[in-house]
Amino acid sequence: MSELAFHTGLADKLGYTCRLLRKAYRQGAKVQVRGDGELLARLDPLLWTFEQLEFVPHLRLRAGQKIDPALARTPIWLVDEAAQAPEATVLVNLGPLPADDVARFERVVELVGVDADERHAGRLRWRYYESLGLKPVHINPTTT
Repeated sequence: MSELAFHTGLADKLGYTCRLLRKAYRQGAKVQVRGDGELLARLDPLLWTFEQLEFVPHLRLRAGQKIDPALARTPIWLVDEAAQAPEATVLVNLGPLPADDVARFERVVELVGVDADERHAGRLRWRYYESLGLKPVHINPTTT
């Protein structure tokens, strides 16, 4: 069964995502990051610049795009919701919809911002995962 964690109350969701992905990379995880194209387009350059003298190796995969076999071992993939990504052990979901393939990951991390729409979508994802028999863990970075 997949581990499932909801990180909520994120005032700087993309900055938090950068730090989370840096940690995952340092631990040797293979990560798939899902979200809408506009959000991933903003995250992509941040992974180059959020920390001076650091880089989190990643590639962007758009819907319909094929993966060059030479790049398949890239540890972090930013994946448009409709794209087919390489295998990963961790899913980081930035989108409003739950992952319908949660069982293929060892760990799923749901990131929820502070605005009302994000909180509402997060609650719906939580309920969806519970309906699958998963037991989400709540993490509020402002209190930890």
